[in-house]
Amino acid sequence: MSLGKTSVNVVNLGRIAYCNGLKIQEHYVRKHFDSSCQTPNTLLLCNHYPVYTIGIRRAHYPVEEEQRLKQLGADFFRTNRGGLITFHGPGQLVCYPILNLGYFKKSLRWYVCELERTVIKMCSKFGIKASTSPDTGVWVGNNKICAIGIHCGRYVTSHGLALNCNTDLSWFDNIVPCGIMGKGVTSLSQELGRDVTIEEATQVLLEAFSDHFNCTLTTAESSCDQAEQSLN
Repeated sequence: MSLGKTSVNVVNLGRIAYCNGLKIQEHYVRKHFDSSCQTPNTLLLCNHYPVYTIGIRRAHYPVEEEQRLKQLGADFFRTNRGGLITFHGPGQLVCYPILNLGYFKKSLRWYVCELERTVIKMCSKFGIKASTSPDTGVWVGNNKICAIGIHCGRYVTSHGLALNCNTDLSWFDNIVPCGIMGKGVTSLSQELGRDVTIEEATQVLLEAFSDHFNCTLTTAESSCDQAEQSLN
């Protein structure tokens, strides 16, 4: 490990229900306040079964709309992240950094910007020109390729980013993604005209994350099992 670099554990959870993802996040957030924990900074990677989620900016989502979305075969959750409504599902790489910003920089603006820059760099590795806009997330033209919504308490982060790899984008037709009218969504696969799997995108994203956050990433074989045990 290079001197001066923060160590971050990478935990690949595979496909999990969104509710379990919330519980695992809470488990790792609590680790930051446990003095016996040696390496609390963690990057949770996963993808979810179909689910629509809303953030704290839209606490009173119409009940009839919630029921309509559930009838499509998706779950629905209200969360404590920032942002409005979005979709998570198969083919989408979800990354939940559970970080103490005291190890990096105690600035939420800096943190969100670094997440955006991480995804932009990853896209450039695929030959895709992505950018930010006054609207949150990462965009290719007027189409969002990666949604970003975070929560931060006592400088410990949770929630994070959702990158469309080979996602079925028709799920987004049922909502106004992130509450932004007149704009669409896209994916790595759609931009490149070929199938880009989560597995292919993961390694590129991790390399970009390591560069932008100046950290050393470590994968523990038993981490996934330990995360699942936290649900019990």
